[in-house]
Amino acid sequence: MSKETRMTALMLMGTVFWAGAFITGKMGVNVLSPILLTFLRMALSALIIFPGMIIVERSNWKIERERIKYAMAASIVGMIGYHVFFFYALRYTEASKASIINGVNPLVTAILAAVFLKEKLSWRKISLILIAFIGVTLTLSNWDIKRILQFDLNIGDLFMLLGSSLWAAYSIVVKKILPYFTPLKLTSYTFLFSALILLPFALPELIGLNYGEVGWMPFLAVLYMAVFPSVLGYTIQQMAIQEMGAGKTALFINLVPVFSTVFAVVFLKESLFKLNIISGLMILGSVMLFRKQKT
Repeated sequence: MSKETRMTALMLMGTVFWAGAFITGKMGVNVLSPILLTFLRMALSALIIFPGMIIVERSNWKIERERIKYAMAASIVGMIGYHVFFFYALRYTEASKASIINGVNPLVTAILAAVFLKEKLSWRKISLILIAFIGVTLTLSNWDIKRILQFDLNIGDLFMLLGSSLWAAYSIVVKKILPYFTPLKLTSYTFLFSALILLPFALPELIGLNYGEVGWMPFLAVLYMAVFPSVLGYTIQQMAIQEMGAGKTALFINLVPVFSTVFAVVFLKESLFKLNIISGLMILGSVMLFRKQKT
């Protein structure tokens, strides 16, 4: 088996891991609060990835005092901001719909990069962004434009759109501060700082939780999200970028809404609104074509 074939198989596995986060998140959010879920995911991820980062980075694993503020900013905007809205979204909307809306993230990132990093957008790219956002609008309204005009929308869908926008903002922050860190070091410290920031808010719920009534399923869901999408998914992605390049690696992420939708129908018994398949394909196709554009 060639290196590229092996990495393709690994990236498909990573895509499945990320898609599974929408399913396990849905399982956990009905019992645990979004704040507690985010804290547990960040804390467990930090416990797993931090020792490995120390081994890999060796003498360079400590964070310099003047760079703490950069990692803190990434933690608040991306890890905390995105995940809190992600879990709130799953409390009020279907996992399949949340994953479709989240698929627009690369295009939101491109818009923010054009505004804040002065990256150029061609007219072709702008047209693809517009098509994708038409797809998002149709998905948000279940193809009923009156609901958009009357702002009669599912609050969970709006939470997912806000969360996706925060993750796009996180991507811009990372582009600005990555010269000060290695990707592994930055990720490890954002997990750690996110857990520390959320600890005072999560601790009262942890103390007052009726563990017998809650059961073990929500905690297994958190364990899955920490180990597979966060730690293993990140590691696979970094390996793929080194072997295949960032462009090819990014294309696999487009499959996340596809796998998430299938998993939601199979495991959560969600009934997918059929027209949203079309709007989802509009988003997916626009993102894939967007990533193929050189200018």
